[in-house]
Amino acid sequence: MKPVRNTFEGIVESAAEKAVKKTASVLFPIAGESPTQQQCYYRALAARDSRFDGVFFTGVKTTGIYCRPVCGVKTPRESSCEFFSSAAAAEAAGFRPCLRCRPELAPYALQQNLAHAVWQRIADGALNESDLESFSQQVGLSSRQLRRVMLHEFGVTPVELAQTQRLLFAKKLLQETRLGMAEIAFAAGFGSVRRFNALFSERYQMAPGSIRRAADLGGEGVSLRLAYRPPYAWDAVIDYLAGRAMPGLEAVIDEKGGKAYVRSVQIDGIAGWLKVAHLPDKQQLSLQVAPALAPVLMPLMARVRQQFDLEANPAIIQSHLEQDAMLTAQIRRTPGMRVPGAFDSFELAIRAVLGQQVSVAGATTVAGRLVTRFGQATTTPFAAITHHFPSPQTIVALSIDQLAGIGIPGARAATLQHIAQFTLDGGLQKQLAASSDEMVARLKTVRGIGEWTAQYIAMRALRFSDAFPAGDLGLQKAAAQLSLPPQIRLTEKQLLGRAEAWAPWRAYAALLLWQSLATS
Repeated sequence: MKPVRNTFEGIVESAAEKAVKKTASVLFPIAGESPTQQQCYYRALAARDSRFDGVFFTGVKTTGIYCRPVCGVKTPRESSCEFFSSAAAAEAAGFRPCLRCRPELAPYALQQNLAHAVWQRIADGALNESDLESFSQQVGLSSRQLRRVMLHEFGVTPVELAQTQRLLFAKKLLQETRLGMAEIAFAAGFGSVRRFNALFSERYQMAPGSIRRAADLGGEGVSLRLAYRPPYAWDAVIDYLAGRAMPGLEAVIDEKGGKAYVRSVQIDGIAGWLKVAHLPDKQQLSLQVAPALAPVLMPLMARVRQQFDLEANPAIIQSHLEQDAMLTAQIRRTPGMRVPGAFDSFELAIRAVLGQQVSVAGATTVAGRLVTRFGQATTTPFAAITHHFPSPQTIVALSIDQLAGIGIPGARAATLQHIAQFTLDGGLQKQLAASSDEMVARLKTVRGIGEWTAQYIAMRALRFSDAFPAGDLGLQKAAAQLSLPPQIRLTEKQLLGRAEAWAPWRAYAALLLWQSLATS
């Protein structure tokens, strides 16, 4: 997988990409590997090393099947193996997905440049509702340029990538749900059941119904599984979300198997609910959603993966951050710490504004009032989930006095309306080629949004791994306590100076610092 180097404006190798390559340089590129590099892949395969799950796939020439590195089948001979940087590349070479390790479960292995951002959008279904020309315009390239970029980076065209993702998602639904063939075909982005059946049979040499025998039909609603690279600090992540859950909209509940996250959902006018729980023995999260959400399962699953940061590679992140003794002890206490994201960027932006200059508990209280007073009432299986979040249109239409009535100053109520209008104007849509600094600067054009709020939104809603709200008093306090010798508090400037060495993973360092306050 060769990096794209200034082929077009905005396509550059980021600091994050360089850090990944420095730590795991044996993994790239795949095409044209030297024998030594091929042996590195084979060693990772033979060890079933979960750190490389999703980073490469192995095609076995004697069977015509491709697998994840963690597949439990007997390890094939090295001479029988061919290695690929993506499932799409393996399928383009004529290999079929393994029914045992299920390549569609693998977490993504994406870097922070334009080509990988495009890959993410396509994998999440961007070409299901849009043609290539329209999508190319959104990206800021011509369709010809976009095709060249994807071929150079991944060895497949955008259409081939989209086709592979549709088939793998359909395969996932076949093996994990009760959905009918028509529901599966349309949920996966196929225009017709006939087209789905034909392409599935052509590519995988089997009828879609032949793999139904592996389906897990237990549980309420539609049940899916989402894999991650271990370790995963589930308790720390779920506690973080619990402390910031907006009453009426979302909650963390206790179940027999542990804590689970539940919430109401509205996507493209379709309403329902979801529940996320942890399956530590399988290194997966379980996702249950209301049956009514079947038509939007692909974008819904993408949102959940982002909210729970399932694409993170903790080995790479931790190996970089633990070079600073300030963070080492906390990394060992909470290995696999993730940056909890947001199911909806607008919700997170509103929650961030409500959190300005107040405690977490105080912000949670007023956020609950906003939800229950102005959100749409709904019915779910969970007593604590009673409403959907108010839309940007709803917030804009309210008066300042109505918004201030939840217990916030008039100026902050006005900021809620400003961010709602900003959202309606497309301001919260992450620009594929934009840097964290550029998006933070854009957010700060909204009246009432300062550096802390913009960095927090960039970190959690827009998923910039290097965003860092250095003005946060909690971060300053935590860093001071962990410094040698301990201090009462570091200044914002001092903390920014110390954080320079944590790039490009400063958002993860922030979560570790916040977590140190919870565990101290």
